[in-house]
Order: sequence, then C-alpha cells, then structure tokens
Amino acid sequence: MREKINIPYHEMRNGFKNQVRNSSLRRGMNPLLFLMKKAKNHILQLLALYCPINSLRVKMHRLRGVNIGENVFIGLNCVLDHAYPEYIYLEDGCGLNGDVYIIAHTNPNKSYQDYFEAYVAPVVIGKHAWIGIRSTILPGVRVGENSVVSAGVVVSKDVQPDTLVASAKNRIIKYR
Repeated sequence: MREKINIPYHEMRNGFKNQVRNSSLRRGMNPLLFLMKKAKNHILQLLALYCPINSLRVKMHRLRGVNIGENVFIGLNCVLDHAYPEYIYLEDGCGLNGDVYIIAHTNPNKSYQDYFEAYVAPVVIGKHAWIGIRSTILPGVRVGENSVVSAGVVVSKDVQPDTLVASAKNRIIKYR
C-alpha cells in the first residue's frame, strides 16, 4: 500500500504549457507521457461515470489505476480521485452507492499553506463495507471491514470495523 506524501501547494500557472511542465516535473514524468496518462485517466473516468454495467465501471477504474478487489460494486456517478486514483483501495465485496466521492489528495492554493497541508494519502474501503449514496471519503481514511457509511456523510477520520456511521444531522436535538 502506498504511503502518505506531501505534495506542493497549488499555484496558478500562466498557460497550459507551464502547467503541464510543472505537473509532470512534480511526478517525475516526461510531459508528453504525463499528458497521455492524464487524458486516458480523464476519458476512463468520464466513461465510468455513466456506464450502466457495473463490471465495465470496475474495469475502467482498474485501468485508471484504482486498486479494486473481487466482487466490488461501484454505483453510477461515483468519482474516484481524478489526480491520484492509484491511492484508492477497494477491498473484496465492498460497495459504493451512487454519487460517492473518494478523494485521495488535497491540494490547496499556496496562500493557504499556513492553514492546510497539501498531501496525498491512501483511502481504503475495507472488505464488505458499504458507502451510502452521496457520501464523501476524504484523504487518508480507512473504512473498516463490514462497516456502513450512511447516505450523505463526509468521512474525515477512520471508521472501525463493524461500525455504522450516520450524519449528525439526523439526530433529534430537541423535543417540543
């Protein structure tokens, strides 16, 4: 499994050429190969978003570099990190409902460097875990085996095995 690494803060670059050059240098790649990899990744992500057949969605994400086990379900319109798909691990039997976001990196603008860290960290969805519709999993999170993340939850910390995570919005705050 990959380790967490710090990455440079986002800086606005003048022009497409400068952006490609700096991004490829950051990853230690030839600029042309970087562009080709980025285009392939983008096309496969777009195709996977609306593909009606789960096995094809899984195959497209594997081709992008996402680490996917056996019998994994990926719902429609799921976004698996567009920049670092190789940092996502979906273990055997897990499921992602529709509109799930899994983000493996955070790259704030350089003006926020005193407040936020810029990094990429692995995200692991454990065996037989289930991620509810429109949930978001943030960088560095591990969702334990047999855990359930209910709909619309933003997960920023590890979830222990055999745990149900629900949004605090659903709690009754006060009775009349």
